[in-house]
Amino acid sequence: MATPTPTDIKLHQVSRKLEIAFSDGARFELPFEFLRVYSPSAEVRGHGPGQEVLQVGKSDVLINAAEPVGQYGINFTFSDGHNTGIYSWEYLHELGVNQAALWDEYLKRMEAAGASRDPGIAKMFEHRPKAK
Repeated sequence: MATPTPTDIKLHQVSRKLEIAFSDGARFELPFEFLRVYSPSAEVRGHGPGQEVLQVGKSDVLINAAEPVGQYGINFTFSDGHNTGIYSWEYLHELGVNQAALWDEYLKRMEAAGASRDPGIAKMFEHRPKAK
């Protein structure tokens, strides 16, 4: 079965969502924060299982630019400076299909780590002295 390809892509800056429709009839609204925390980059995913890096403080992230990558995907430049990782059409479709479960998993990982989606709170924790 062929990978569905986009038929329409829109960035909505006010609602901070990517709206994407696919050739199989699927249509998804993917929040920028969701796309950022599930970036396919090595910086986020690591180089193997167990090397994932939890992304904190991304609730206000924007997409500043979107560039096509060949005929198979797109690259985003986020307002926090992150701009690596190619979002293939297949990966974006997968994110859309599994959005609810992935988001729930992310929130559980955040809670387990005692981390925050809020950028201000996340920065406070980054600059705290480490406990001895």
